[in-house]
Amino acid sequence: MSASASHPPKAVTLNDVARAAGVSHQTVSRVINEHPSVAPATRARVLAAIRELGYRPNALARKLVTGRSKTVGIVGFGTTFYGPAQMVLSVERALKGRGYGFALASVDDLERPSLEGAVRELGRHDVEGLILITPLREVSLAEIDALCGGRPFVMIDVAKGSPLPSVVIDQGHGSALATRHLVDLGHHHVAEISGPLAWHDAWARHEAWRETLLKAGLTPGRSVEGDWTAEGGYRAAEALLSSGERFTALVVGNDQMALGALAALSERGVRVPEEVSVVGFDDVPEARFYRPPLTTVRQDFAELGTRSAALILKAIEARRAPQLPPRPEQVCLTPELVVRLSTAPPPR
Repeated sequence: MSASASHPPKAVTLNDVARAAGVSHQTVSRVINEHPSVAPATRARVLAAIRELGYRPNALARKLVTGRSKTVGIVGFGTTFYGPAQMVLSVERALKGRGYGFALASVDDLERPSLEGAVRELGRHDVEGLILITPLREVSLAEIDALCGGRPFVMIDVAKGSPLPSVVIDQGHGSALATRHLVDLGHHHVAEISGPLAWHDAWARHEAWRETLLKAGLTPGRSVEGDWTAEGGYRAAEALLSSGERFTALVVGNDQMALGALAALSERGVRVPEEVSVVGFDDVPEARFYRPPLTTVRQDFAELGTRSAALILKAIEARRAPQLPPRPEQVCLTPELVVRLSTAPPPR
């Protein structure tokens, strides 16, 4: 066995970076810790050497020097589903782009003991702030502040207009876009497969579907509650078809359930969109390859991550500067309707 095979490559050190950049190790340390006294040209040279050598600063050593972990904790619920998973990924990318690490704790339910356990777990990583991707429908600022142990926090997936510091996508507006699209096509019999109504976004979409139809002078059709999965969408569509209640259009709470609904309609010989139009929600990457390609509502998860990272880092800095007391703030993003081939005017 060769010497190179028996001994792992030596880790790149701060001194290696200093030699490559032609500066002192103190200057490299200042660059790593974002000290403002480094000239821009010198900073660029040091960063280039760090990239070239593949240097990875030791997080513990950096914390000893700066007193900061530069880590944000993420509490995630429902991360096996497309929407929450995309939220986690987009936040992760945005934090990395701002020079922060992250620690993730997933919870299986939204009961307080589970959330407290997740926050305790993240506390062992000495996180500076928390992002909670937890679709709580009714919760107060004081409750979440107590849960987070006084750490700065930002919530994702809470109600529009909530007083909590949060970044949200206007779920009601998205559902209203989908429903109005069907009404504008001439549909008077519009049914729904909702998401689990304990989730605030599913509830917001459901209420917007109902209110949009009522404002149009139409009676909302039958609604069946699904579970976000393709199988759940299939079962819900089967229930609608078996009910005998007429519908020419179907608003579905997410694209996965829409996939199952399309399968159920096809098995019953119901043509989409000639006999029933179908609209989903999320615009998953596969939606344009459904048969037929799915009309749906697109959520900008990348922007959600960017705004969430910016808001939590703003809150962290405000907490470190007492003269700038943190104020709760909500950022609301607007989804858009993507029209494809699964919707058309109703049959005559």
